[in-house]
Amino acid sequence: MTLSRCELQAARFGASASALARSINQGRMQSMNRRKVLPVMLQRWHEISFFHWSCEPNVLRHRLPRGLTVDTFEGKAWLTLTPFLLVGLRPPGWPKALSLTFPEMNLRTYVVGPSGPGIWFFSLDAARLSAVLGARTTFGLPYFWADMAVETGPTQNFYFSRRSKAKAAIRIEKGTRISEQSALDVFLTDRLRLYSMYFRQLITAPVEHPPWELNRVRILQLEETVRRTMEVEFPSSEFLAHHSTGVDTRIGSPRPSW
Repeated sequence: MTLSRCELQAARFGASASALARSINQGRMQSMNRRKVLPVMLQRWHEISFFHWSCEPNVLRHRLPRGLTVDTFEGKAWLTLTPFLLVGLRPPGWPKALSLTFPEMNLRTYVVGPSGPGIWFFSLDAARLSAVLGARTTFGLPYFWADMAVETGPTQNFYFSRRSKAKAAIRIEKGTRISEQSALDVFLTDRLRLYSMYFRQLITAPVEHPPWELNRVRILQLEETVRRTMEVEFPSSEFLAHHSTGVDTRIGSPRPSW
């Protein structure tokens, strides 16, 4: 079937208008959901990079607990690997000088649960054993103790992680600021809720942080076996990456998600 020039222009305008409307609605949704959180933990996600792979929802659906469904963007599910430096981990009122700082890397997907859209973690690697034990005990999150390092610089970052068969060596070159984030950029990064299983109970915790300031990324090295180790490696037709200098974050108290 051949379309006329007018039909092509109309189709392009319609697609652009649809994308614009979706972006506006996503922004409104995030603004509405960006509520103040009474924190039980404070931290900064510093010099963070995001690496995203798309897939069919069925690939991830069987890996989710009852009560959660795969959140999709234009029919696609997404899996994301995020290495960063966790800075200033502490409870409210605790002196910042006594806080913990260590490398972390998580593997996650995007879900909708009884309390709204959020994140489900397949794994979280951290270089501090006390943080691993604390997060497993209080949030039921699948943390693992790993040998890790993060090197940050004016133009490049390097991330390294190793635990058993799950390894990663990643080097990026930081690019320019993304002045107008797409609806997909927001969908993949601006999540204000986490879900976890705690003694066979689905629980959730709210997250508060400012909107992300995202940068473009040039990948110089990306070697990882984390997805394969966690049994969520798959062929992907779409790949996307972001970098951010980071955000200060407030984690709320976990509670049952009905």
